[in-house]
Formats: sequence, structure tokens, C-alpha cells
Amino acid sequence: MDRYGFETILTTLDDDGILRVTLNRPDSLNAINDVMHREIRDLYARIADDAEIEVVVITGAGRGFCAGGDFKQMQENNEGAAYDDGFSALFVDSVAIARNILAVRRPIIAAVNGDAIGLGATLALFSDIVYMADEARIGDPHAQAGLVAADGGVVLWPLLLGINRAKEYLLTGDLLRGPDAERIGLVNHSVPGDELIDEVMKVARKLAKGASLAIRFNKQLVNKELEDRVNRIYETALAMEAITFGSADHLEAVRAFGAREMPKFTRGHR
Repeated sequence: MDRYGFETILTTLDDDGILRVTLNRPDSLNAINDVMHREIRDLYARIADDAEIEVVVITGAGRGFCAGGDFKQMQENNEGAAYDDGFSALFVDSVAIARNILAVRRPIIAAVNGDAIGLGATLALFSDIVYMADEARIGDPHAQAGLVAADGGVVLWPLLLGINRAKEYLLTGDLLRGPDAERIGLVNHSVPGDELIDEVMKVARKLAKGASLAIRFNKQLVNKELEDRVNRIYETALAMEAITFGSADHLEAVRAFGAREMPKFTRGHR
């Protein structure tokens, strides 16, 4: 039985108190449209208030974990001027997603079964332990879409990788396969895809049977630095992303996506 009744996210709770969260737009590789964006915000708020949960496992339906923002919807928004003045609703929700995730005191384990891109990578990396299928890819290619990596990339990647290595991946937008992501410390473990859920559930059951108060306090203390980064950086980063949403480079990236072409960026190229 689905626990929360969302349209784009499935949620089930087992007898061990493990909540299975499945991003459920498989036909679009679980890309995040406006509905899913709001539901992700509400999901973590519901989890934080749900006393029956001991551990959260998040994964994706079908071949992907989460392909990030839905480019088809970006195209519709650009053509129809669907963004509100100043992008306020979109960005208020983006800050709320980060803060709602950090408000969850129970351990969160990501089972990255397929590509985790952009905001999809952020959802995985905000988790406490990240398992990744060997053939899956992870990355934050906002720059390739002419955008600032505001919804988590500029906060999480430097903390996990160090400043220069983070800049390399955020500036190029290059994607990493599971073994490489594990090697550089971006994710905890890379495993064969057919073993992924079994490995994740082993750890989830171990944590569900552990000393819950100590586990939650340890998580809370370690996350203090992450909370500080969110508070210092998120709003400024989102304001910069709002500027890039109207840039010639982003409009060209969206046009090229619709035409199935490589974008031809011109801004700043003299």
C-alpha cells in the first residue's frame, strides 16, 4: 500500500520501518517536472514527521534514477512564459527541498540504479550513504544547459570532492560511471546493477535494527557543516540560476534539445 499517495513518487513502509521511495516517471527516466518538484519538497517534510520510519531508501523506477530537470517542460515554460515573476515559487521550493532533506533525522540510503543527473545527482548525494550501479552515470551538467548548478551541485560537490576537483566536474558537466564515482569519493559504493537493491537493503536493515538515537544524533552532528553551506550559499546560487534561465546560452540549449542538435553557445565568445 502506498504510504503518502503522491502522483509521481511511490512510497511503501515495511515491517522493519524501512521506507522505500521510488521516483516514478520511468518513461522520462524520472525527470523532474513541476509536479514532482513539489512532491519531492513535500515528501521529505512528510518523512521528517513520520515516527514509524527508521530508514529511508530512495531509488528510481525503470532504467533511470533521475534525469534531473525535465527539458520538455523547460521548453514549454520558455515558450509560454510560464515562470512566475522572479521564479519565486520554483526557487522557494528548491530551498525547501534542501532544508526538508536535512530535517530528516533518520538515515537515508540512495540506490542509484541508473543515471542520476543534475537535481537527480543532488537527491542522491544529499543521502547519507550512496550505492550506485556500476553502469549508472552521475553528474551535474547544468553548465552544458547554460545554467548555474544551484540546486545542490555548488553546495555538495566541493564538500565531497574538494574544491578543484568539484570545479572540474561542475564546469565541464562530465558524467562519471559508478566505479569512477566511488574511486574519487563521490559515492560510497559501486556494485553490479543486479546486486544493488540487495546490498542497499542489507545496510538498511542493519541501521533499522541499530541504536536509533545514537545513529540519528551522529547524522545530525555530521550534517551541521552541510546545513551551514545550504544556509550560506543556496539563495545566492538560485538567484544566479534565475539570471541564467533567461540567458542566450540556456535558450540555445533548450532549442538544441528540442531539435536534437548540439547547442552552439555564443555568449562570451568573441
